[in-house]
Amino acid sequence: MTSGARVLVVTGASSGIGRAVALQSAAAGDHVVLVARGEPPLQQVARECEAAGAASTLVLPTDVGDDAEVEKLVTAVTSQHGRIDAVVNCAGVVAYGRTEEVPVDVFEGVLRTNLTGAVNVARHVIPVLRRQREGSLVLFGSVIGHISVPGMSAYVLSKWGVRALARQLQLENRDLSDVTIAYVAPGGVDTPIYEQAANYDGFAGRPPPPVLSPERVARIALRRLDNHRARTQVGVANDLMRFGFNAVPWAFDMLVGPLFRVMASDRTTRVEPTEGNVLESHFAGNRLHGAQGNALIGLGRNVVARLTGKDSPA
Repeated sequence: MTSGARVLVVTGASSGIGRAVALQSAAAGDHVVLVARGEPPLQQVARECEAAGAASTLVLPTDVGDDAEVEKLVTAVTSQHGRIDAVVNCAGVVAYGRTEEVPVDVFEGVLRTNLTGAVNVARHVIPVLRRQREGSLVLFGSVIGHISVPGMSAYVLSKWGVRALARQLQLENRDLSDVTIAYVAPGGVDTPIYEQAANYDGFAGRPPPPVLSPERVARIALRRLDNHRARTQVGVANDLMRFGFNAVPWAFDMLVGPLFRVMASDRTTRVEPTEGNVLESHFAGNRLHGAQGNALIGLGRNVVARLTGKDSPA
């Protein structure tokens, strides 16, 4: 990794993990390029990054699911800075609901942002890194890219795909030791993604405990720029879930439904069907942290709702 002020591109920079990555990169004195679909929240993050100590900020509203827009993004960055030292691809959206219940455009929208978006970023960033013969691309997956959970098919498919993409890119770029492809898979994180999700399940989603802060996940992602062989899993429960899924699938399949309902949704908050922010950005919902409160208290409320029968579909 280049010493001194790096040129670091962050997708999904207006909210959650991406916002945390941008702020920490700014505090390190980097040139920070902020990417997301909506310009107003990016301008707010740019002000925060400038206050944190960024060498410079560049706001480039981009839909990563659009290959032409990503191409323009990469051209703009290289024109401005002459290089790209690292890209951290955090852009992501979620949809809740059974496979057949999620509308076609919403289902495809999740795949478009999460998986096709990651491919588009790689397609245009990796040639730059290879010409430079150095640089890093960090792809954000999820523990859900290693297991299956009910009612999140689009997200599960997209994150399994991101994991496969990361592995492919690692193999294809082994010939250049200073061009690195890193992959990070967090568990539950305290971000607004759950509140902003498309939802056809009837109940609000929430991060399952133990819940990580976006700041912690961002620190780990930024460390991967220099140590790409570090652990990919972020969260103490990830290994347990992956072990159950692979080693005792019969037990996993029996338990994951009831546990997911209690731990990864809010059974006290009903929601009407909504496409959330999958098809277009909702500026007001873009924040660093989520607003769902303590995960253990939420778990307790879910247990009470389950015991009293109040978590049944309306």
